[in-house]
Amino acid sequence: MSNKKLAGILGGCIAVIIAVVAIAALPPPGEADETTAFYINVIPETPEEINEELFFKYSIAGQHFVFLVTITDEGQECELPVSISAQAPGSEVVIYQEDIVEGEVAEVVVIPTQASIGTIIEVTITGNRGSESDEKVVSFEVAEGEDDRQEYAEELLDRFVSWLATNHPELGITDDTVWDGTMVSPVWLVVSHYLFFSEEWEAHIEWHIMVPPDDWARIDLRHRFDELEPSYAFEISSVNATGEPVPTEVPETVWR
Repeated sequence: MSNKKLAGILGGCIAVIIAVVAIAALPPPGEADETTAFYINVIPETPEEINEELFFKYSIAGQHFVFLVTITDEGQECELPVSISAQAPGSEVVIYQEDIVEGEVAEVVVIPTQASIGTIIEVTITGNRGSESDEKVVSFEVAEGEDDRQEYAEELLDRFVSWLATNHPELGITDDTVWDGTMVSPVWLVVSHYLFFSEEWEAHIEWHIMVPPDDWARIDLRHRFDELEPSYAFEISSVNATGEPVPTEVPETVWR
C-alpha cells in the first residue's frame, strides 16, 4: 500500500474520531438552556433622575441601607440559582439569601462607616451563574446625624405587634418575635420612618410628628425573600387617642 493511500485512510479515521468526541461533548437534550442569560433588578434604583437632575436616597453612618435584588431570565426559566455578591467601598456589606432563582428576593445590606459621612456610597451588585453574569451600580448619600428615633419606633412596633398577634395570627407575628431595626430617610422631618426585620417579615413603621388628632402611625409588612412590595398595611389614626389599628391601603412599593 502506498504511503499516499495510507495517509488518506489515517486522515479519515482521525476525522471520524474528532466528530465522535465533539458529539459526546455536547450536553444532553434539554440541558443546553441551563446557563441561559439573565439580568438582575435592584430596588431602589438610586439615584433617580427627575427633570435631568439626580436625586439620591440617604442613610446615616451605622444604619442599614437595604437593597432588594431579583433576577429575570431571558427566555426559558432556568432552575440553576444566581449567586449575588456586592461591593461598596466605605461600607460593610451583608447579603441575605445569596443564591436566588427567578421569583426569589435577595437582600443586600450596606452599612456606611463614620468616615463616609458626606460622601456618596457606590454599590456594585453582581449576579453570577456559570459563564453568565450581570451587574448593577446604585448609589446613596451618607448624611450627618444619629439615630434618635429608635425608642419611639420600637414603642409603635410593640403596639402594632400585640394587635397583630391577636387579630392576625395567620401572619405568625407574636409578642415573642425578634426584630432588628434601622432608621431610614434620616433627612425627613415631619414624617419619620423606621424599618424592622424579623426572620420572616420586613416591617416599615412611619408616624406623623404632630399633636392629636393628626398623630397617626402606620405599619406595612413585606414577606422577605419572595415579595418585592408590602402585602399588608394598618394604621392607628391617633396614637395618643389609644385607638386600635385598622386596615389601610397597602403601598405599591417598599419604603427606602
